[in-house]
Amino acid sequence: MASLRVPDVQELSIGVHHFLGMSETKTPAPDAPKIPAQKSGMRAALEFTGIPPSWLDKRPKLPSRNWMIFLSVTSTVAGYYIYDRRQCSQIRQSYVDRVKHLADEPIHSLDVSRKVTVYGAKWPGDEDHDRAVKYFRKYVKPILVAAAVDFEMIVGKRHGDIADKVEEEIKTQRRIAVGLEPPPPVMPALAKYQPLDVLYRKKLEGGTIIIGRPTFKEFMAGTKRGWTEGLEKVDKEEALARVLESDHHFDEPEEPEMATHVDDGEPIPTPSKLPSSNGLYSPLQLKRPPPPAPRQTIPTEKNTPPTVLPEMPPILFVPFTNLIGFTRMPLMMWEFFNQRHKVQSGSEAAYRLVMKQTRPIIPPSISSVDSTPSEFTSPEGETTKSEVVRGGDLDFDIEAEKYFKSSLSETVAEIEKYRAKYYKELPAKLETARALARGTREPTKEEAAHPPPTEVELRAERMKKELRWRGDAAGWELVRREAGVAWDDRFAPVMRVFDDSIPESTFN
Repeated sequence: MASLRVPDVQELSIGVHHFLGMSETKTPAPDAPKIPAQKSGMRAALEFTGIPPSWLDKRPKLPSRNWMIFLSVTSTVAGYYIYDRRQCSQIRQSYVDRVKHLADEPIHSLDVSRKVTVYGAKWPGDEDHDRAVKYFRKYVKPILVAAAVDFEMIVGKRHGDIADKVEEEIKTQRRIAVGLEPPPPVMPALAKYQPLDVLYRKKLEGGTIIIGRPTFKEFMAGTKRGWTEGLEKVDKEEALARVLESDHHFDEPEEPEMATHVDDGEPIPTPSKLPSSNGLYSPLQLKRPPPPAPRQTIPTEKNTPPTVLPEMPPILFVPFTNLIGFTRMPLMMWEFFNQRHKVQSGSEAAYRLVMKQTRPIIPPSISSVDSTPSEFTSPEGETTKSEVVRGGDLDFDIEAEKYFKSSLSETVAEIEKYRAKYYKELPAKLETARALARGTREPTKEEAAHPPPTEVELRAERMKKELRWRGDAAGWELVRREAGVAWDDRFAPVMRVFDDSIPESTFN
């Protein structure tokens, strides 16, 4: 047997110490109490308001990708809008500061401030007829108000209204000048009474503001007619009534002759023996319009247009473009964020008028005169031809015509379509009106509840429609894209235009 080795004393002591070290447990020393971090006054105040502490412990971090896109786009759009409107205010204020000293100049107690006439025609294709005048109020008026310049606005609700207004004013001026018409009744005893020559001189000192190219075309057409045509007063309704008499739309249908006796010997009552009908639908006794009164004969020397025209008020051209239609939406959005360009243009125009810087009008060049057939055909079947004049100041704002809607080329055709539809339905309406008026049949329940128009009302309705149709067709002939601006060589020495000498631009 192998003998066992007995460990010595040293080994036994090492083993005992190892055993005791494994078995005894170490107790860690107690940690010192933590001192809470001192809160800032802002955090303490926010906690007392009831905000959860977890919200205050959050650390800021970048938003998500979608939020970054949204915030970037919104900030860019808002910043561009704010920048544009701030520039508008600065530009407008800069021009106001240049002219406001004129409002402080003293005038006589019975005198009036300078006054200008503003013309704004209807933009083709837009039912809002006063868009041109709204443009004037927003972009031109603030400078005139700062300079104490008064103004009178004349708005054309339909195409041709401005031309008719200008024509009538010029003819009235000519009639007064040759003694065919008395001056307007103004009492000389009034404090503000001024002779006609003084009023005319003040009108020359004022000026005329033309908003947009359609207004310019109508203004020049009315000016030319006023200084070219005769001085006879023409009632449009009376003249149209004489024309409509010959179209036979309201003629009585021819009835076959009736025999006055029958086989049994009983006579048939003649129309003179029939009882008179005084039913519910009997109109007033219809009478033919009286014959036209003989026109007052005007001596030739008074009715002849003058060879030399008097001086006219200077003209201020204000460019204006009205964007309409779905296809113009991108341009509308661009204009919304670039209003400063319109403010600059309107302020410059007003500044030219206030400072009275004028020059002679530039007549059209000979090479730009061209005669082209017009697309307008009158209801009588006569095709008119217009002379297209180009060049010089007559090309004012010609670029705006390319923004006319393409569908406007069918304006005359649309009018003719409405006219044909109306006259197609007219015989049935006229037959019903005459039958009810003469009592040849009883009214239906619907006719009793809603009486149909009488013959008198149908005639008045027809007159109103024809006046509107013919006026719209003639007015469109003036402002259409292919038509030129009316011109007379007598205008060159008497027409002046406010000059383009303006201060430097104030925006980038």
